[in-house]
Amino acid sequence: MARSEHGRLHGKVAVITGGASGIGEAAVRIFAAEGARVVIADVQDDRGRRLAGEIGSAVAYAPTDVREERQVEAAIGLAVDRWGRLDCIFNNAGAGGVSGGIETIPVEGFDATMALLVRSVFLGMKHAAPIMRRQRSGSIVSTASVAGLRGGWGPHVYSAAKAAVIQLTRSIAMELAADGIRVNCICPGAIATPIFGTSLGLSPDAAEQAAGLVKGTLATVHPIGRSGLAEDIAHAALWLAGDESTFVTGQAIAVDGGLTAGRPWSENRAMGALIREAIGVQKT
Repeated sequence: MARSEHGRLHGKVAVITGGASGIGEAAVRIFAAEGARVVIADVQDDRGRRLAGEIGSAVAYAPTDVREERQVEAAIGLAVDRWGRLDCIFNNAGAGGVSGGIETIPVEGFDATMALLVRSVFLGMKHAAPIMRRQRSGSIVSTASVAGLRGGWGPHVYSAAKAAVIQLTRSIAMELAADGIRVNCICPGAIATPIFGTSLGLSPDAAEQAAGLVKGTLATVHPIGRSGLAEDIAHAALWLAGDESTFVTGQAIAVDGGLTAGRPWSENRAMGALIREAIGVQKT
C-alpha cells in the first residue's frame, strides 16, 4: 500500500504490539497506508524487520517481549524519540496460552498466559498514559475477544484474561478521559490468523499458512456467513485510533460477524419447527 499524505492518520504516531503477523501486521499496513508512523513491537525479529523494511521509513521495528516492562517502555520510547509524540498504542500481542480442563492447567501456565494477555496490556497503558497526558490527547486500543464476553469461545485462562482486558479498559478509561485520552478494546470473533497454528505448536511461517486453511470452518460460527479476517479488526483499530471516534471511550466493541448478538434466525426457525412437531401442531 502507498503511504497517504492525506490519510485518516496523517501526522499521527502509533505503537502496535504483535505487529509482525496476524491482526497486528494488518494494522501496521493499514495505519501506515493512512499516513501514520508506526513502531512494530514484537518478538518475531525476522518478520518485524522485514515488514518495516518493506513499508519504508515511516515504520520502525522494536524487539519487544510485551511481558517485560522495560521492553514495552523502550518500544514506546522509540516512537517518541523518533517522531516526537504518541497518538495511539494498539495493545494487540497475544496467543492462545495454556489450555485444558480446569484440573489439568498448571499454575505456571496460568501465570504465563495472564502475563502475555493482561500484564502486557497494563504495561502498554501504563507507559503510554504519561506521554498522552502531556499531549492532552491519545487513543489506547487493546485486543480483547468475544471469549471475554461469552463463555465457551476460548480456553479457560484465555477467556478470563480477555475479560480482564475488557474491565481494565473500562476502568482506565474513567481515569484518563479527563486528559483527553480515549481507552477502548476490540472483541474479535473467530478470525483467521496464525493464533490457531501457534496454539498447536506450529512455527510462525507454518501458522501463517494454516490461517488460510481455517476460513471455511470459521465461517460456520458467524451469522454473517464468513470467517473474520485480520483486516476486519485492523480497520476497527484504525477507526478507534483516528479522529472519527473522539466521542468513544470505555467501550468493548465486538467485531464478530454477529456471533454475540444472538442465535441465527435459521436456527430459531428450525427450533420452532421441532417444537411444532413435538406438540403435533402443523405450520399454517
